[in-house]
Order: sequence, then structure tokens, then C-alpha cells
Amino acid sequence: MQTEQISPELADAADVLSDQLRVHLHRLAVLLEPHTDKIDRKFLNRLRKLEFEPRQRLALAAITPGAAARILSRGQPPLKFIEQVEYNGRRLAKLNLPPSAILEALEEYDQILSPVLETLNPDENSNFQWVREQLHFCVILTLNNAYYQVREAETQAFYELFRVELESRNLDELLRRFLDSLVHVCRADAGRLYMLNDESTAWVLRAGTPKAADLSVPNQPGLTKKLSKPRHLSGEALSSSVMLDGTWHARFQSCWSIPLAADGRTAGVMQFGFTKPYEWLPREQELLAAAAERCLMAAEKARLMEDLAQREEQVRRLAEHMLHVEEMERRRISRELHDEAGQSLLCIRLQIELIEQALPESEGEMRGKLREARDLTERTILEMRRLISALSPAVLEQLGLGAALRQLVNRFQRLQTCRVKLQLSKMGVLPQQLEIISYRLVQECFNNIGKHSSATNVNISLASADGRLRLIVEDNGVGFNVQEALAKRESFGLSGMRERVALLGGEFYVESRMEGTKKGTKISIELPIAKQRQIT
Repeated sequence: MQTEQISPELADAADVLSDQLRVHLHRLAVLLEPHTDKIDRKFLNRLRKLEFEPRQRLALAAITPGAAARILSRGQPPLKFIEQVEYNGRRLAKLNLPPSAILEALEEYDQILSPVLETLNPDENSNFQWVREQLHFCVILTLNNAYYQVREAETQAFYELFRVELESRNLDELLRRFLDSLVHVCRADAGRLYMLNDESTAWVLRAGTPKAADLSVPNQPGLTKKLSKPRHLSGEALSSSVMLDGTWHARFQSCWSIPLAADGRTAGVMQFGFTKPYEWLPREQELLAAAAERCLMAAEKARLMEDLAQREEQVRRLAEHMLHVEEMERRRISRELHDEAGQSLLCIRLQIELIEQALPESEGEMRGKLREARDLTERTILEMRRLISALSPAVLEQLGLGAALRQLVNRFQRLQTCRVKLQLSKMGVLPQQLEIISYRLVQECFNNIGKHSSATNVNISLASADGRLRLIVEDNGVGFNVQEALAKRESFGLSGMRERVALLGGEFYVESRMEGTKKGTKISIELPIAKQRQIT
């Protein structure tokens, strides 16, 4: 396991262990350690009967009280066990084991452990039961943090890929940056991205990390079929023709190969090399498969944009689909945060409060530690709710655009010393896509105002007439040079808004003054209502 800086969550989990608990925990470890091998054999056998996979069984065995006993009996601190739990928690998350299955497994271990402890030292059974409950709480807290780390890393990876799509100016830059991002996500030592040429006669190297020389590999019979399946290669298998770089079998101990495919057609392949043996876990496979699909879609988009004059309509439809994919990804991430991490945190907060209330007044230090842990959990819940709301506001789907904008205004006014006036007319029933785009446009306006304008007053008007939706956002801020702002290639705030509006066949105007008594900015947007296309 790699050595990493201790996270605040790990430190908080370890701090829950009071001095008194540490003493009893060490006594339990010394008593239990000679019997851990026998208990583990029974535990692994039960997990096998419950149809847990071998890698899941090994990871689960590393987070039990027996695993803690091994560590503590060697004189190592409890934090060492917490680190081990977090590491194996991340593995279990990547092995796609749901939290409920972990709780089931830990209950199985407890059923094996209880009669053993009753036999070894019945007089201390109540103390040991208390120790096990506190240790179980620390494990659950740490596992929740580990699962959150994995989900957060996946979220960041997808947002980075989306940012690459927005910022890349041509196909070569997009493929290079896409591969660089995935090499970082996978922690690979090298990466290659090949595309099949138009004649399907050769695999052409389009991006490589570290920078590789130009390479073209003839497409031998059957090679396309082999490259159409995700593969994890190690040992003698590295000399297989599946690895397009013939030197890799001598340089690396593990390699991954991920096809870039759509509609049953393989158009390219990404390959990653590792100097050390590196497992390929199910969650990583799913992430790379989704990234490969996204990469291929982005590559097709870039190719069409380079030929914009002849194929403008195709580019527009693909860009619309990418926006739809982004919104769906936001909703998926929001649901996962709410259904898994969010619910777990609420349960943890409740358990902390119950334990705190159950402790006698004499346990002042322990109650204080629990209160700190409860406060930390409450702050984490609030921050997660904020993230969920920003990713996919539920009020937009449940109550419509008007209610969502009012909520957005209230949130903005809590964060900024700025007065906002929102004027909404009766708009009737709007297409869902139009509501989402309108909400995102206002959200981006607020982002720009909060970061750059120093405005004290903001006026927002939204109205519909003659089959068009009209949005006006005006502030009294410092203003800016419109042409310079729109010309910046590295800035995609205003440019992104203009492109979103253009994709829907709308009109986008920006007026801004930097001098005089009427300083400020006015953004006017018109979107057609009747011509919205349903994107699937």
C-alpha cells in the first residue's frame, strides 16, 4: 500500500478512540490475536458460501476486528488499522460491492467472534462488546469516506474530460489531452492512443505518454476483433499481438487495452502500461469504458468541427448530444451522492448522537469527541447537499423553471452582498431541455457576476411571447471589454453560453460599459420554444 498523507477523515476516525478505549482495545487484541487465523478461516468460508468474489473476501478480511488485533498486538497504533480500512474500502468500492453487503459480511464475522470471546474471558465480555461497537463505528465511518473518495475521483475524472472537450482547438490536441488525463487517472506509466485509418489497413498512433515517435501498425487479419475487447495483460501475454507497441512486453509488467467503439464498430484503441503488476478492478473497467465512449464521441465532434463548412448540422447535433450526456452525468452523480454517501452520512450522524446520549456525564471527554465527530458529519452533509443541488437541482424537475430560479437567486444572495430582482412572466409549459438550458444560463451569469463584476444590483427578467423565450440579466458591476472576453480561447464562460444558445437556434447579445455613470453588463438571450428537438 502506498504511503499517503493522513486525511482529516482518518484522523477524526482515530480520535474517536479515547484513551480508555485504546487500553481495552489493546487488551482485546492481545487476547484475540492467537485465534485470528482460525476465525478468519471460518469467516472466509462463510463469505465463499455467500458467493463473495475472492478479491472481495480478502478485502473484507482486512477490515475485521481480527485484522485490528493483528496490527495492535504488534504494537502499531490504531491509526494503522484505520489506514488499512480506508485502503481496502477503496478496493471494495472499485470491486462494486455495495455498502449493504459490507455490513452483512461484518455481521457474519461478529457471529463467529462472539462465542469465541465469551469462552476466552466471560468476565470481560461487556467491556469487549463496548470496544467492538466503537471499533465498528470507526470502520463504518472510514468506509464511508473511502467510498466517497472513489465516487469523487470518478466525478473529477469526468469533469476533466468534459473540460478537455470544451477547450481543445483541434482533434490532435483533444486526443492528446484526453489520453494525458486518463493516464493520470489510471496512474499508468505510459499510454498510447491509436486510431484505425479510413481504409482500415493500419492502426495510426495519434497520442502517446511519454511522447512517442510516429507509429503505424499494419492491421493484420483478426487484429481488429482482438482489439475490440477490453483486456488486462501480464506476464507472457504481453508479447501478444494485441499490444501494438512491440517494445512494451520488455518494459512493463501489466498492460490494459480499451477499445474506442460505437455501434459495433471499433475505431481506435487506448493502451496503458504499468512498470509494476497492477490489478484491473471492475469499477476502473467501467470508468475507462465510459471514458473511451466519451473520447470517441469527442473525437468525432472535433473531426466534424474541422470540416464545419460542409457538415455544420452534424456538428450541432453531436454538440447537443454532448450537453445531454453532461446533464445525464450530473444527474447520475447527484443520485449516487444522495442515495449512497448521503444516506450513509445521515445514519452515521444519528448513530453518533445516540452514542453521545447513551454515555454517562462522567464520560465528558468521549462525549466531546463524539460531538466533534457529529459536527463534522453535519457540515459534510450540508456540503454534499450543496453539491447535489448544484449538479442537478431537484426543484427544476419537480416544480419547474420559475421555482428553480427563485431558489438559485436566494442561494446567490446568501453568498454575495448583492441585491437581486427576479421578474417572471407566465411562460406556460416549456420543453424540459429549454428549462435546463435556461437554468444553466442564469447559473453561469451568477458565476460570472460573483467572480468578476463586484455588482450591488442585479435584475433578471424571463418572459415568453410569440414562440420565443426572452431572458435578460443586467448588473451594475465594473463591466468588461466584450470582444476581448469572447475572443479568449482559454475562457469558456461567455463563449460557452453563446454556443449553448446557438445550438438551440437562439440569439445571444452582450453589452458592457466600463466607464461613466452607467457602468455594468447586460446579457440578452432569445430562444425559440416551438423548435426544440428531443435529444436521446
